[in-house]
Amino acid sequence: MPPPYERHVFVCTNRRPEGHQKGCCASKGSEEVRDLLKAEVGRRGLSGRVRVNAAGCLDACERGVSVVVYPEAVWYGGVTSADVAELVDEHLVKGRPLERLLMKPYQRK
Repeated sequence: MPPPYERHVFVCTNRRPEGHQKGCCASKGSEEVRDLLKAEVGRRGLSGRVRVNAAGCLDACERGVSVVVYPEAVWYGGVTSADVAELVDEHLVKGRPLERLLMKPYQRK
């Protein structure tokens, strides 16, 4: 039996204490981004093919709202509500990662 979805989108909604050095995606608007992604996926008729979920810590909160799309394992950082329609159109509809939001590799501390 094939997997139920073609793509799975995880949006970090992690919360850290106020003033934490890494910050947290929730304080940067991740819950709104998740809600808008879900709505846009539905509006585009992709609900049966694409699943959008809240995720716990993706360990990249210092890089803004973190989003990862599987099965491609494409990581986005600094995603805002203004980016949602373009992200859905480019990656989830056309299958092209949205270059300007891609996380660049970095060294973990």
